[in-house]
Amino acid sequence: MEHTYQDAWIIPFIPLPIPIAIGTGLLLFPAATKKIRRIWAFFSVLLLSIIMIFSAILSIKQINGSPIYQYVWSWTINNDFSLDLGNLIDPLTSIMLILITTVGIMVLIYSDNYMSHDEGYLRFFAYMNFFNASMLGLVTSSNLIQIYIFWELVGMCSYLLIGFWFTRPLAANACQKAFVTNRVGDFCLFLGILGLYWITGSFEFRDFFETAKHLIDNNGYNSLFLTLCASLLFVGAIAKSAQFPLHVWLPDAMEGPTPISALIHAATMVAAGIFLVARLFPLFIVIPYIMNIIALVGIITLLLGATLALAQRDIKRSLAYSTMSQLGYIMLALGMGSYRAALFHLITHAYSKALLFLGSGSIIHSMESVVGYSPDKSQNMALMGGLTKYAPITKNSFLLGTLSLCGIPPLACFWSKDEILNDSWLYSPIFATIACFTAGLTAFYMFRMYLLTFEGHLNINCKNYSAKKNNGLYSISIWGKTWSKVIQKNYFVSTTTMNNYENFFFKANQIDGTGISNMMRPPTIKKIIANTKTSTYPYESDNTMLFPLLVLVIFTLFIGYIGILPFDQGRIHFDILSKWLIPSINFLHSDSNNSFDWYEFLINAIFSVSIAYLGIFIALLLYGPAYSYFQNFNLINLFVKRGPQRIFWDKIINRIYNWSYNRGYIDVFYAKTLIAGIRGLAELTYFFDKKVIEGITNGIGVISFFVAESTKYIGGGRISSYLFFYLFYVTIFLVIYLKYSL
Repeated sequence: MEHTYQDAWIIPFIPLPIPIAIGTGLLLFPAATKKIRRIWAFFSVLLLSIIMIFSAILSIKQINGSPIYQYVWSWTINNDFSLDLGNLIDPLTSIMLILITTVGIMVLIYSDNYMSHDEGYLRFFAYMNFFNASMLGLVTSSNLIQIYIFWELVGMCSYLLIGFWFTRPLAANACQKAFVTNRVGDFCLFLGILGLYWITGSFEFRDFFETAKHLIDNNGYNSLFLTLCASLLFVGAIAKSAQFPLHVWLPDAMEGPTPISALIHAATMVAAGIFLVARLFPLFIVIPYIMNIIALVGIITLLLGATLALAQRDIKRSLAYSTMSQLGYIMLALGMGSYRAALFHLITHAYSKALLFLGSGSIIHSMESVVGYSPDKSQNMALMGGLTKYAPITKNSFLLGTLSLCGIPPLACFWSKDEILNDSWLYSPIFATIACFTAGLTAFYMFRMYLLTFEGHLNINCKNYSAKKNNGLYSISIWGKTWSKVIQKNYFVSTTTMNNYENFFFKANQIDGTGISNMMRPPTIKKIIANTKTSTYPYESDNTMLFPLLVLVIFTLFIGYIGILPFDQGRIHFDILSKWLIPSINFLHSDSNNSFDWYEFLINAIFSVSIAYLGIFIALLLYGPAYSYFQNFNLINLFVKRGPQRIFWDKIINRIYNWSYNRGYIDVFYAKTLIAGIRGLAELTYFFDKKVIEGITNGIGVISFFVAESTKYIGGGRISSYLFFYLFYVTIFLVIYLKYSL
């Protein structure tokens, strides 16, 4: 056991040979390195698999009762200052190691095919391996200064990966936005670390925890300053985990490749803020004010993320807001003191959301196979529909991930989310009500995403087409536009060309009365006119992209059982997760006997599952097959009659939709206040520097110039004149001196 733990320090260094070898090869042997580029993907997966096996061994030892292990060595010693480096292996570390390696392996396998035709293939794998090394170093760090070093490396890798396609203006702006927003949190984190060092004289976690408990228990004079430092540390976690109000970078970060979104923006990097709060949990738990702030930020974030996801059209951006909301659940659990529930949901959400992001990448690949679908259109759910026929495996895996995130039993997120909801009722009925309402919103927007993508909302058949064909395609869409208008807007075609296109489209697809909801959206008009005998349809992804989806499906189906399967130890009954967390739970002075009460859980689960099914039902009404009946028969009039009342409700719905689609106008607010204010301050500073500071300097120079110019005309070059003026001034000075001295 000791030998295994002592070798744990090598974990962050195992992936590093890949980026070093790729960089050296591209510098010295670029042609040969590019020729064998697929080999680097194989070695990337191999090295991360070695770390995964090592992490699994450490996790098994933790479950079997091994104590927390910490090994440090001195790096810098100077008088009273000592900085140590080392590695810390405890349940939190082992959980993060398992998440990073398992999800990382799936993403690397997936990326080999996803990025195979990209010119930056080698650069992508170099960045990915360096990110994995940085993240592994972060979770195994033994003190705060070491965490901060890897924290910045993770941020740098995130910047590089978000802006991977830096030639795209949106990607370039997104990586800069992520970088600047995280700098706010990182600066606060650094101040908090320095403040804690000033109080304790150490960067070690145990010193922080003991000093904090002593100051709070004895009402020490530094308790207020300690609270301030703890708040600054939490701001760093807010920025990294995209919590309100520093969440604005996460949706724009979806401009990077989809595997990046699956790895760093769903399972690992955004979990770094959660990891930091969990690591410093013994510090925060003795400061009630901080715990309340954590819970408040969590509840605001989970509600805000869910509401902003309601009307998004970009599939990855919608998943990004979903990630923000689910991380809000985890932060709420930590703020309530539910350490176990928070880590449980961190595990289940990581696998389910990685599955959804990789599934969205498979969808985007399918859409890009359709002629005329550019990258921006291939991510727009308003231009999707009917992919069930063409991508059944992707569809089924995406559906399972959706059901899991909705909290439908017996999938993974059901067990963890229900535990958080149950604990929230004990903490605050108001927070519990908001959390349960958000669970319904989650079910709604996730099934909206699924229905828009795979089912579609078209309501046309061959029987009534002949009577309506002059009016274009009668597709019923939540966006209120017919496909003929959409195509004319996107491709600038005339009505005559549009009618010819429609005739071809219906003949080519042989409409049989079932509608076109299961057919892929049409190719461009240019392609049809060029060759009216062929058309391009989407297709299922290759096996190397489907294999990670299937593996993540297995995790999504079964990983939730670690929180309920019994693990008996003598007369004490645990579930596997509680047994895993015993060293941490004991350190937090919590009850280590976490037996699972099935009766209480099932009673509480009925309510939460009912809310989830209600959200799914509403999504089916608005975006499913039932939507056509609402349009044709105006059943909505049964509930709200036409007139002022109907207009009133329409205005409310439109305002909610616009608020959600425009991200709650938070970005606009930041642009008009923070960005505009900083630019105004910069312009004022520039004006002051240009006109005042430089004006004084230039004014002195101009005055000196004119004085010199004037003086040169006084001198004529005659010594007698110089002597005359000299004697004249001396005489004047003597007269003045004698007058006042006598």
